[in-house]
Amino acid sequence: MRLLLDTHVLLWALLDPGRLDPRVAQALRDPAHELLASAASAWEIAIKQSLGKLVLPGPADAWLPEACLRTGIDWLAVQPEHALAVGRLPWHHRDPFDRLLAVQASTGLVLVTHDRAFEPYGLVVMWT
Repeated sequence: MRLLLDTHVLLWALLDPGRLDPRVAQALRDPAHELLASAASAWEIAIKQSLGKLVLPGPADAWLPEACLRTGIDWLAVQPEHALAVGRLPWHHRDPFDRLLAVQASTGLVLVTHDRAFEPYGLVVMWT
């Protein structure tokens, strides 16, 4: 299974795994699953850190790639077709990062999230 981690799930997995539902934590440890983080999440994390809304163990541009590499989380690039498809989404969710994740998840990925705002999109979701 290919699992796309919502930004908060990515941060929980890297910084505070105890916040994850035990079933989700097990799924993230399962080597049969491919773990993906969107480049949009990297962008969101960098912005939040630069605004002082997020404290990380180091600068996001150094810490995040290393932490993902160490834990086996691969990056999912944002393609132009993903960005453009956001414009066709119904406005169930206003967060631009999450709207992009919804589009990316709709390409056959399982979205791992705690955010119920994704429900109306009809995505395959693993809730934490």
